[in-house]
Amino acid sequence: MYKYTLCFIQRNDEILMLNRDKPPVLGLWNGVGGKIETGETPSECILREIAEETGLHLTPEQIHYKGTVSWSSDESATGGTYLFTATVGSSVTYLTPIKTLEGLLDWKSIDWLSIEQNHGVGKMIPHYFKRMIEEKNGFHHHFTLEKGVICSYSYKEISYIDNNLSFHK
Repeated sequence: MYKYTLCFIQRNDEILMLNRDKPPVLGLWNGVGGKIETGETPSECILREIAEETGLHLTPEQIHYKGTVSWSSDESATGGTYLFTATVGSSVTYLTPIKTLEGLLDWKSIDWLSIEQNHGVGKMIPHYFKRMIEEKNGFHHHFTLEKGVICSYSYKEISYIDNNLSFHK
């Protein structure tokens, strides 16, 4: 089991992103999410984190489990996160930019986030983002880093995802 969750909230052709004020992705645009608390499922965690970081109160039906991202590095750091997407209707008014305790929230275009040379987002995001948004099934994405640089990336399709399973303990 991984310790973290990450969600990309979509409204039309934009994603609500957070420019984080804290490490490990200080100064980079990222989805919203955080650490899973004791006794919490990944789905419960992401709903809580979305509410805490954005003020949006989404329902389980609005979020979609999209798989995982894991990493290993030459510095013996390994880890992973559960990936989610969420969709809010175009009628949802959410004016940005908004300064929060976590950083700055703003809507970014899907095209902007999909640019592989985009140095304004976490370095792994451009590799998996478009597949995560466009594909119905989920994937397990794995990165190997050396001295903070991605030296390999692989992904494997998860053949079946039941969003409701992640709500059961």
